[in-house]
Amino acid sequence: MVLVTVEKKKLARRGVKILFYLYIVVIFYFVLLSERYGRSTGYDTSHVNLVLFKEINRFWRYRHLLSTEAVVTNLFGNIFAFSPFGFMIPIVINKKKAFFRSVFATFFFSLLIETSQLIMKVGVFDVDDLLMNTIGGLIGYIGYRIMVAIYDVYDRKRAAK
Repeated sequence: MVLVTVEKKKLARRGVKILFYLYIVVIFYFVLLSERYGRSTGYDTSHVNLVLFKEINRFWRYRHLLSTEAVVTNLFGNIFAFSPFGFMIPIVINKKKAFFRSVFATFFFSLLIETSQLIMKVGVFDVDDLLMNTIGGLIGYIGYRIMVAIYDVYDRKRAAK
């Protein structure tokens, strides 16, 4: 019975790894290539925001002039987009308690994306995005820890029977 559980865990981890790599490809596509977000042509020069909270404040201040989609995408999209990264990274690296690794990995993945935008001259290299993406990864990691705790309780109850 224990071997089946171990095999199921290995299979589940392999599945999460595949989803993780697909997720990374999808994130790069949307950030660097998606026409929906204006990535079909690059800028002539790179756009950079190094002032923390500048874009967040701008979107919040002018939210009544912008579409709801633009406000939600810019204020919450990065958080939602990076939550899966924070959820899956402890599974991929096979570390149940990997808080700092998850947060740092999310930050560095976000930095890679922002730097790619800078080099390819699409989008904006934005420190607000780094912050929001990292918060998203943190939220994803918290979700992962909650799921692990629920599974552990379920597993203990099942073993007690």
